[in-house]
Amino acid sequence: MREQQWFWGPLKVAQAQKISKGEGITVGLLDTGVDGTHPDLKGAVLPGRQVAQDKPSGNLDVNGHGTGMAGVIAGRGHGSNDGVLGIAPAAKIMPIRPVNDPVLVAQGIRWAVENGAKVINMSFATRDSESLHAAVQEAIAADVVLVATAGNDGDTDNVAEFPGGYPEVLAVGAVDRNNKVAKFSNHGKHVDLVAPGVEIPGPAPGGKYQRGNGTSGAAAIVAGSAALIRAEHPELSATEVMDRLTSTAIDRGDKGRDDYYGVGQLDLLAALTAEQPAAKPSQSSKPVETATAPEKAEETGIPPLVIVGAGLVLLLAVGLVVGLLAARSRRAGG
Repeated sequence: MREQQWFWGPLKVAQAQKISKGEGITVGLLDTGVDGTHPDLKGAVLPGRQVAQDKPSGNLDVNGHGTGMAGVIAGRGHGSNDGVLGIAPAAKIMPIRPVNDPVLVAQGIRWAVENGAKVINMSFATRDSESLHAAVQEAIAADVVLVATAGNDGDTDNVAEFPGGYPEVLAVGAVDRNNKVAKFSNHGKHVDLVAPGVEIPGPAPGGKYQRGNGTSGAAAIVAGSAALIRAEHPELSATEVMDRLTSTAIDRGDKGRDDYYGVGQLDLLAALTAEQPAAKPSQSSKPVETATAPEKAEETGIPPLVIVGAGLVLLLAVGLVVGLLAARSRRAGG
C-alpha cells in the first residue's frame, strides 16, 4: 500500500518526518470508530468513547471510515515497508464515535478536549447548532487545533457544512494528483485550504485496506500535519499552528484567496519549518452561516454519522478490489 500513497512526494512527507513524527500528540478522531487491531494501527489507538451510549466503545468501527482516517493521520505501517504509514506515525489516535446529531458531536468534542487531544479531526457533516458552535469555541479556547471537511457536494448542492463552516475550524477541500480541485469538493467562503483527497489509501477493519476520494482524506492529511507541527513546536498555540498551515499554503487558482482553493494548497514541509512568527489566523475572517437546529439529541435510535467520503473502495491486503465500501456521502446521509 505504501506505493499508493502518491501524495507523499508532493507534500515532502519523508523530509517532514525527519523533523517530526508527531511524538506526544493525541489526535481526537470524531468518526465511525477505529479498529485498533489492524496491523498498521497497533499501538497507535487509545481507548475511545461512544458518545450516544456514553460508554467506552469508540474503538469499534461501524463501517470502516474512521479506521481509514486513523491510518491517514497516524498509521504506523508494518514489516520493513508494508502497509499505510500516516502523516504523523508517532501520534496517538483517540477515537470518539458520535452520531449525526450536533448536540452529540458537541459532546464528543468536549470529551476529546477533556481527555488531552491537541488536534481534533472531523471528517463528517452535521447540522449547524448553537451547542456545536459553543463546543468548537471552547475547544479553541482550550488550545486545540480543529480540522474538518469542506464537504463533498461541490458538483450538486454545494452548501457550507458543519463543523467546517465555523470560522474557528479549518475547512479542507480536496485536490487530485494534478493539483486540481476535485469536482466533488465543496467551494465557497468557508473553504480555508486544500490537500490531496483523491485515491487516498487507508486501513480497513479486519486487516484489509481501502482507497477513497473525498474531503475526508484531505482533512485527515491536514490534521496529521498539525500533529507534526504541534510536536515540533510546542510553544505555538492552536491558532498559531492553524495559521502556519494557511499562511504557508501554495497559492493556486485565482491569485490570492479564492472559493475553490481557499488560501491555497497544503505545503507540509513549509508549514513545519517556517521561521516567520504566526500572525492572526487567516481562518478567523471566514463567515459563518446560521441555521435553526434542534438542541436536544435524538432519543430514538442511533442515526449514523454522515461521513464525508466519496467512493471508498475496500481492498484485500494484496490490493485486489473486492467491493464498494461506501458510495459518495451526501449531506442528507449515507
